[in-house]
Amino acid sequence: MRAATWNPAGPQVLEADGIRVAFGARQVLANIYLRVQTGQIVGLLGRNGSGKSVLLQTIFGARAVADASVRVNGLRVVPAFHRPGLVNYLPQEPLLPPSLPLRQAARLLGVDLEKATASFPALRAQFDCRAGELSGGSARLLQTLLLLHADTAFSLFDEPFSGVMPVHVETLADEMQRLKQRKGLLITDHRYAEVLPLCDVVYLLHRGRLLKLEGDVREELRDYGYLAH
Repeated sequence: MRAATWNPAGPQVLEADGIRVAFGARQVLANIYLRVQTGQIVGLLGRNGSGKSVLLQTIFGARAVADASVRVNGLRVVPAFHRPGLVNYLPQEPLLPPSLPLRQAARLLGVDLEKATASFPALRAQFDCRAGELSGGSARLLQTLLLLHADTAFSLFDEPFSGVMPVHVETLADEMQRLKQRKGLLITDHRYAEVLPLCDVVYLLHRGRLLKLEGDVREELRDYGYLAH
């Protein structure tokens, strides 16, 4: 029997904690607590290899971690992707099979391709392409837009701006701000200049610990050595 689509009324709160991951003797994630609610964009910052992707995979359910707790409105949802309409996830790797036509990908996700790309008229010429025929930047942008417009309560984006043309980055950021009104977004990206102005909440993954930055976020990042003084 297929699980019912996740469609409760009112604000939704996604929480993750109890996530501990080690690679050999190296503790990658420990003492993790993260919270995202609908109407928010939450930034997840950290250096390469700090465990950001591992954390997103665990929240989504693509990586099984013993004792990990992922909850929505207090209800345990592990793995989260088993709940239709709850969460989708853009990994760093290509999301769509190379042979999949874009129009078919949009239909599978329940997304109107014309509406999803309305702010990006340059993409219209590629509607009849297969995913593998797109340039890296166009593929990244289209995959981000499809998940952003898909009807889920939460979207997890791992490096959504990677390879995207500068002329499109600002428009994509505006699209995220507009669509956060109906969903919660968790974003990790190395392009801090683009990510920080978007975020309502910022977490820093530093030496295995997840730190919620409050106050002057840029100054805190400088103190941890992530931005130049």
